[in-house]
Amino acid sequence: MSGPLEGVRVVELAGIGPAPFGVMLLADLGAEVILVDRAASAGRGSQGGALSRNRRSIAVDLKSEAGRDVVLQLVAGADVLVEGFRPGVAERLGVGPEDCHAVNPRLVYGRMTGWGQQGPLADRAGHDIDYAAIAGALHPVGRADDSPPPPINYVADFGGGGAYLAIGVLSALLERERSGQGQVVDAAMVDGAASQTTMLHGMLAAGLWSTERQSNLLDGGAPYYDTYRCADGKFLAVGALEPQFFAQLCEGLEVDPEELPQFDQAAWPEQKERVAEIIAQRTRDEWAAHFEATDACVAPVLALDEAPRHPHNVERGTFVEVDGVTQPGPAPRFSRTPGAVERGAPKAGDHTDEILTELGLDAAALREQGGVA
Repeated sequence: MSGPLEGVRVVELAGIGPAPFGVMLLADLGAEVILVDRAASAGRGSQGGALSRNRRSIAVDLKSEAGRDVVLQLVAGADVLVEGFRPGVAERLGVGPEDCHAVNPRLVYGRMTGWGQQGPLADRAGHDIDYAAIAGALHPVGRADDSPPPPINYVADFGGGGAYLAIGVLSALLERERSGQGQVVDAAMVDGAASQTTMLHGMLAAGLWSTERQSNLLDGGAPYYDTYRCADGKFLAVGALEPQFFAQLCEGLEVDPEELPQFDQAAWPEQKERVAEIIAQRTRDEWAAHFEATDACVAPVLALDEAPRHPHNVERGTFVEVDGVTQPGPAPRFSRTPGAVERGAPKAGDHTDEILTELGLDAAALREQGGVA
């Protein structure tokens, strides 16, 4: 693998959602990742789907002593282990932090959970929408006259979970260079989702944010920061926050700025109706072309299958095709050591024999013992 993390070795215990996403970020930037898939899943697609790109896979029965020993041997030569089990599961399997640090004190042990390793909700099930709700990150989203919409799984799973996991792992690796010791990274989606609301808490304390949905600058309350339906039923995103950009928006809409006083919050509802009426007169792509050469901060709302074809994304190579699947490429970018997608997601156990050979282990014997598949 190439990239700034070349030489970093990660052992990932298979899971879904945020942990595979966080490890994908590391793998895309050059970390060598060995994905420990379940023996029962051998021959099937990895649990993480496209998120499991840039890995090699070994199929292991973690409930067997032989399988656990294989994982501990992998850990002995690794820099990082990542698991996304509920609290206590890794310990019961014999691959918890104490077990792993006994064979590799320098190991960074990354734990990805929804509620964290302790607290009254730690043992409960949940998903992105639940963690975002408890964190206070869900309530501000949506229209005033409706319930908050599910934000896909961006807010807690990926933004507050996987991304914070990757930051934590990288921070622990950096600290290890000073101390020589590994440590446990407790990445909880509820913590990460809450962290993303820091600015809003500051604005709330300063009297600059209201808990009434769609009444604020960034939540669809302002006429110049929202999405609008166009003549073809598609949508246009408007984000003209600064006065100079707002002036260009008004010019493009052929409206006198005096008719839309930007900071007259009491007039926002009426202004939004005016802007909506104007935007509804043309198609999304007509508006996009109309504003393309301006700083009005207007953009077409593209569907998933449209985004890879946008000229900006094409020129930057924002999307790549891997094994016939179009998907975003590595981010962020580096001037000397760029990341890359060098292989697609493996099937569970695709590299079992290869990895065991590297460890000096007998694959046939381990299969007889039920440790691997």
